[in-house]
Amino acid sequence: MAFFKKKSDDKKTEREKVEERREEVLARGRKFKYPLQYAKHKVVNLTILISALAVIAAGSIVYLMLYQFQSTDDLLFRITQVVPFSVAKIDDEKVLYSDYLLIYRSTITPIEKQGMVENGQNAEDMTDYYKRQALTSAEDYTYALKLARELNITVSDSEVNDAVEKHRKAGGVERSQETFVRVLQDNFGLSLSEYKRIIYLSLISEKVSEEIDQVAKSTMINVKEYLSEGKSLKEISEILGEKVVYEETSGLVDRMNVDGGRATVAMTLEKGQTSERFVSTSGDGIYFVTLLDKTESTVNYVSLHIPFTELNTRLEAVRKENKVEERIIIEEQKNDEKPSEN
Repeated sequence: MAFFKKKSDDKKTEREKVEERREEVLARGRKFKYPLQYAKHKVVNLTILISALAVIAAGSIVYLMLYQFQSTDDLLFRITQVVPFSVAKIDDEKVLYSDYLLIYRSTITPIEKQGMVENGQNAEDMTDYYKRQALTSAEDYTYALKLARELNITVSDSEVNDAVEKHRKAGGVERSQETFVRVLQDNFGLSLSEYKRIIYLSLISEKVSEEIDQVAKSTMINVKEYLSEGKSLKEISEILGEKVVYEETSGLVDRMNVDGGRATVAMTLEKGQTSERFVSTSGDGIYFVTLLDKTESTVNYVSLHIPFTELNTRLEAVRKENKVEERIIIEEQKNDEKPSEN
């Protein structure tokens, strides 16, 4: 029998022999294939589990730091700019934690740099005061953003850039872009993009205020009619009473006076001339100014202010109806008094 088997093996072709050898190798490999696959799946599963636990742990730490300890440090601020955490809700609209921290940091940074915040109870009162102001402002801006969306009101990048350019040249000083960015960082702790976000929010609020305030619009029409009749701003203020605010500079002031843009507009007029209506740079209402006198660098004028009130009225109503939900607790200052910075 052995003799005939040997003879049969000799008849196999070279290809058959290679195929047979291949099957032998594969058969031996199968002994290790499934244990190795099991070990590989186990490593992958463990990696996923550890990664998930790490994410949960990091998320828990961030959550505690933001909502329990109310940290305002730079790292958490950067995280909120990437992850849209909410700090509150106003009329079912989420208030971004990043906007709240942006407003707070831009306010507290110059105070800290001037050494006005010291250790002790007064420091805690001061930080709580500015946190409360920042949170309220963030809520107000968010409500304005909601109204803007409903009214199809937008602010373009060019409008934001124009406003930034005006600020860059404020005070009659032509600062370079690099210098301006450094001033923002050193004085307010803001990057240029963060500053643009603040400008964007203020412009949205300004446009919404003007659009929804029918009383201010009606008053503006009345002022224009009285001006066409030759009445002065003072005479108009006496007719309209509490609807407007009349102001005098009582002398020459710097052409770059911080007054909502009134001095800048007055410098473009001739003596006795009254300007067209314009919205103040602070967005608090509509102004008319009449030039009394000016030099190359100073100006004397009177103004009539038509305040925007409708947006504040709506905000007050929203708060009275308990449509504001805050996720952090900030103690209210007694009598809403600003703590001493001395």
